[in-house]
Amino acid sequence: MLRSLFTALRNMSTETTIPKAAAAAAAVPAARAEKKSKKDAGNAFVLKTPKGTKDWADKDMIIREAIFGTLSSLFKRHGGVTIDTPVFELREILAGKYGEDSKLIYNLEDQGGELTSLRYDLTVPFARYVAMNGISQIKRYHIAKVYRRDQPAMTKGRMREFYQCDFDIAGNYDSMVPDAEILNVLVSGLLGLGIKDFKVKLNHRKILDGIFQVCGVKDEDVRKISSAVDKLDKSPWEVVKKEMVVDKHQPEEVADKIGEYVKLNGSIRDVLATLKSDELLSKNESASTGIEELSTMVEYLEALEVEQYISLDMSLARGLDYYTGVIYEAVTAQSAPPTDAAEKKKKVTKNGADVEDASEYVGVGSIAAGGRYDKLVGMFAPTTKSGKTQSIPCVGVSFGVERLFSLIKQRQGLEAKVRPTNTQVFIMSFGGGADWTGFLKERMQVANTLWSAGVECEYLYKAKANPRKQFEAAEKTGCPLAVILGKEEFPEGKIRVKVLGTGENDDGDLIEVKDLVDVVKAKLAESKVDGVDEVTRLIRSL
Repeated sequence: MLRSLFTALRNMSTETTIPKAAAAAAAVPAARAEKKSKKDAGNAFVLKTPKGTKDWADKDMIIREAIFGTLSSLFKRHGGVTIDTPVFELREILAGKYGEDSKLIYNLEDQGGELTSLRYDLTVPFARYVAMNGISQIKRYHIAKVYRRDQPAMTKGRMREFYQCDFDIAGNYDSMVPDAEILNVLVSGLLGLGIKDFKVKLNHRKILDGIFQVCGVKDEDVRKISSAVDKLDKSPWEVVKKEMVVDKHQPEEVADKIGEYVKLNGSIRDVLATLKSDELLSKNESASTGIEELSTMVEYLEALEVEQYISLDMSLARGLDYYTGVIYEAVTAQSAPPTDAAEKKKKVTKNGADVEDASEYVGVGSIAAGGRYDKLVGMFAPTTKSGKTQSIPCVGVSFGVERLFSLIKQRQGLEAKVRPTNTQVFIMSFGGGADWTGFLKERMQVANTLWSAGVECEYLYKAKANPRKQFEAAEKTGCPLAVILGKEEFPEGKIRVKVLGTGENDDGDLIEVKDLVDVVKAKLAESKVDGVDEVTRLIRSL
């Protein structure tokens, strides 16, 4: 009977693709999320997600969870332990930590006498956690949502609600050892996600501060000038110079001197050689300290074999106020805005209209970034009897998941190859005649056996399931194996295991029911290449 059923189904595709109707249906929610839907006749609200947010489903979640898994595994290899903190903090904890970006913090209403805000990043909550719990050393990773009241660019992964994956090292260690390891984590994380066309821009806050000092910037103006320099990745020097002179009231000759330094970039050793030969910087305490630290770190970066991915870029400033030492960010060709961004922005925002999505005129931005922040914990640490606060040195990196997702999803053919579920086995039953029950109870028993063995499996919730409908359901999930209960074979302790998606019209292997788990696991292991599953291979571009 099975032979005749397989013959009847030969013309049916066994490719693991979603039928067109299902694919079209799956596209509807995404289309609705892109624009405001019309109000229902009986409802007075618009059915949409808030600006800068989106719903995530099936294939997108598979990709995102694979990113989480890849990075979590990396963090654990480096000795990381994970923590979690509240999604909102006391407002005073976040206040004054982010410079000009503080305006992007979401403040919440007064709740019972406490003023709170949604967390802007995972770094400040981590510093609060370290100080509150009296921790002197920790390697921690944290994967969680953060919130910024920024202009969204949804297709570029720039959102108001998004995930960060952070890895930080807190504690007193030999100079630049943790910093070098963090950069190794940054590079390894991107390579592990199949992102190869990136570069890591590196700078040092002490060198940058020294440059501002020798150029004549007053100490109280250093941070706001640093914020202007940080815009050089989006704007030409002429625009940044105008901001320094017109908006931030610096003499033109000071801006010109700064321009000579911040245009320097190249290999770490080459740029260091240029900086070391500068007499003004060599006499500046801040700059000379930073140059010495980077000279130490480059040796460690070479030992970790990541120096070829890193360039020393004096225009990198990182706008956040809490950085005190090395700073870095990873960028790709898509990080920068389009060359005609100004014209596109003007066209989209004409008449002062509010823009729902700025994707047309912005770039992806940095896909990972971080730096050293030695004084942040001290802002929360209690004062000792001697009147001092104990600050724990920290250095870390943060991966922007949505920005990484936007790059990964653009890969050729990835969307079609990713399966919407993790189902590995579809359980079917074939039979017929007046006495045919459909083996629904028996399929449940087989499913329970496989579930108990850790195998993801499904079956149709129908007593007498049509063979074609069962194959269609298996195709929809894209699972690689079918386990088939035949009317005559199963009562005799026999069951079939068939590999799907090969295009071959074989009946599968007839095995003993008692051997089912071992055979299924062996066949699933054969589908892996070098022990790597399909989704991980797709994410890593293997």
